[in-house]
Amino acid sequence: MSYYGNYFAERSRSSALFSDPASRKPGSPPGAGGASAPGEGQVALRDLLEAKVHGIAFSPYLDGQRPGIEIAEEQIRSRMEILQPYVEWVRTFSCVEGNQHSPRVARELGLKTMVGVELSDDLEANEEELAGGIEVAKAGYADILAVGNEVLLRGDLTLDQLLEYIERAREAVPDVPVSYVDAYFVFCDHPRLTAACDAILINCYPFWEKCPAENAVHYMSEMVRRTQAVAGDKRVIISETGWPTQGTPYGGAVPSFENARDYAIGAIQWARNAGVDIFYFSSFDEAWKVGAEGDVGAYWGLWDSAGEYKFE
Repeated sequence: MSYYGNYFAERSRSSALFSDPASRKPGSPPGAGGASAPGEGQVALRDLLEAKVHGIAFSPYLDGQRPGIEIAEEQIRSRMEILQPYVEWVRTFSCVEGNQHSPRVARELGLKTMVGVELSDDLEANEEELAGGIEVAKAGYADILAVGNEVLLRGDLTLDQLLEYIERAREAVPDVPVSYVDAYFVFCDHPRLTAACDAILINCYPFWEKCPAENAVHYMSEMVRRTQAVAGDKRVIISETGWPTQGTPYGGAVPSFENARDYAIGAIQWARNAGVDIFYFSSFDEAWKVGAEGDVGAYWGLWDSAGEYKFE
C-alpha cells in the first residue's frame, strides 16, 4: 500500500473523528450509498455536473505521460475544454513543464483558478516552481495561489521552510490570496500554518481512512467541521476529495463504479447544502499515479484517461 494511504490511516485514526467510521449518527447526511437504484446515480451525477460544480482538480496528462515531461498548451486546452461546461473553477498542481499555461487557458475559457505551486524536498526545483507561480499570479491568472501540497504530510519540508515559501509568495503578490494544501488534520496540528494562510485548503479522503462507502460523506463532513473549529473566521475549502472506481480495497473502503458515483453525488450535494466550496478529485484517470498510490491511483477521474465520461 502507498505511503500516502498508510500515513493517512495511521496518523488521522490515532485521533479518530469518531470511534468507528462504519457508524453514522441518525439524521446525518447520507453516505455514498444514497443513490442506489439502477440508473439513478448516473442521472443525478450528470444533473449535478450540468448545474456546474464549484471546482475540479485538473490534470493534463495522457496515457504514457507523467510529470517531468513538457506539456503542450494545445493539449491543456483540449483537456480543459472537456471540463469547462461543468465547473466554475479548476485547480492546477504545478507551474513548470507547460503547466504554467493552464491558468491562462482556464481564464480564457471563463473559469477561475486555484493555482498550485508544487513543492518538495528538492529546493532547487522549488525555486523554479515558486517563480512560475508568482509569474502566473502577477499576470492576473490566479484567484488563489496554493503554495505547496501535502509537503508536511510527506515530511518533505519543515514547517518553518514552508512558512517562508508562503510569505515570499504573499510579498510578491499581495493582492492574491495565498494558501497551502494539506490533509485536514495538519491544520489542526499546526496553528502557525493555519494563521499563515488566507484560506484553509483541506484534502479530505474517507477512502484513505478506511471508511466504508456508505458512511463516507458524513465522515468527510466531520473532517470539515473539525477544521472549521480551528480556522476562526477563515474560509475552509475542500481542495480535494474523491473515490476510486477500481483497485484494491483499503480496509473497509472499497473502490467501485457505484461507490465512486454515489460518493461524488453525496459529497457535491453536501458541500452545496453546507455552503462549502469543493474541488472534486479528479477530472481524469491518471495511469502514472499507480506507482505512488497503488493500483487505485489510476482511477479517481470522473472522466477516463481518454476523456470519456465514466458514468453514462
